Amino acid sequence: MIIKYQGQQHGKSTVFTLRIIGNNLSKSSSNYQIDLLVGDKQLPLFTSEIHQSLSNCLKEIYLFRKHNGITFDASSEKIAPLLVPYDLVLFNYNKYALFRA
Repeated sequence: MIIKYQGQQHGKSTVFTLRIIGNNLSKSSSNYQIDLLVGDKQLPLFTSEIHQSLSNCLKEIYLFRKHNGITFDASSEKIAPLLVPYDLVLFNYNKYALFRA
């Protein structure tokens, strides 16, 4: 699943890409890998890139954004058409974690 946002880092406008890779280990267990890219450059995150829930992935991105002066414009969200429908449902349910006040 790939999501793009217009945003700013330290006052400079840019495009941010979230790349979320879901790995369904079984019917009751999944893990998610998340990458944050500015243009084609992948940014290093604070902790492990693999999480047991999508919610934890999005919280990690929020904390990284807050620490590094990155803002996303929620209205500029563009989701790539190739995705797993269940991941989209989870993303929409947990999206608030990206835009905490």
